[in-house]
Amino acid sequence: MSDDALPVDSKNDVTYDLDDRDPDYIRETLPTLWLYASVWHRAEVRGLDQIPDEGPVLLVGNHSGGITPPDAPIFAVAFASWFGVERPIFLLTHDMLFRLPVVNQLRKWGMMPASRANTRMALRNGHAVLVFPGGDFDVYRPTSQSTNVDFGGRKGFIDVALEAGAPVVPVVSLGAQESQLFLSRGERLAKLVRLDRLFRAKIYPLSFGLPFGFSLGGFPFNLPLPTKITTQVLEPIDLVERFGPEPDRTEVYDHVMAVMQEAMDGLAAERRYPVLG
Repeated sequence: MSDDALPVDSKNDVTYDLDDRDPDYIRETLPTLWLYASVWHRAEVRGLDQIPDEGPVLLVGNHSGGITPPDAPIFAVAFASWFGVERPIFLLTHDMLFRLPVVNQLRKWGMMPASRANTRMALRNGHAVLVFPGGDFDVYRPTSQSTNVDFGGRKGFIDVALEAGAPVVPVVSLGAQESQLFLSRGERLAKLVRLDRLFRAKIYPLSFGLPFGFSLGGFPFNLPLPTKITTQVLEPIDLVERFGPEPDRTEVYDHVMAVMQEAMDGLAAERRYPVLG
């Protein structure tokens, strides 16, 4: 598994302009997405007051929900509702989504291709960026591991936070891994069919959901169950203040993992039933 949270930049990366984000479009579509988050997923986002009011912020979250992860749009809706649509937040997104017909809508909401160049650009301009270091490794973890926080050893988020002088704000979310029954990441199968070369994907996951039953690689597309999703924003971590001017990446990574796992365990202790919450 790669050591990096973000892919190495290449000339093949999908580009993004910060002006692609459209506050007017967000304002128009916010009520619809709010209904999706609050009615379908009964979303609860806690601790938004932990996010600094200004300056660059790197929000680091676990990722859940397979091909339709609801944690990103839920957090985007909560952020826009709390801070107002004029304060940008940019959400790092897998290149594959930028091949879909809804690419313009994604860009308008501040979803940008996950690359170090894009992350540096947004942080350098003083914005908040949400990154999911675990990526596809995390979003397709088996449902039996739904309460595990594991980025697969990817530490690239530490480098970009240090470069930008941005605090790391951990974000923990629970519930989306119950939207289907995720059975296997399918890492061996992905290598066999060379998905890593075609789509920078190292998995070919197997899941079970409704209405089609078994799904391989996200197809056929099953609808997500209306599982309750709870998200907790944790205290900012100033990496230099806590770990010194040249912090050990492994020490920082282990600390972030420990803090997030403790919070995840707390959310899991509150949860009584799958899907229902």
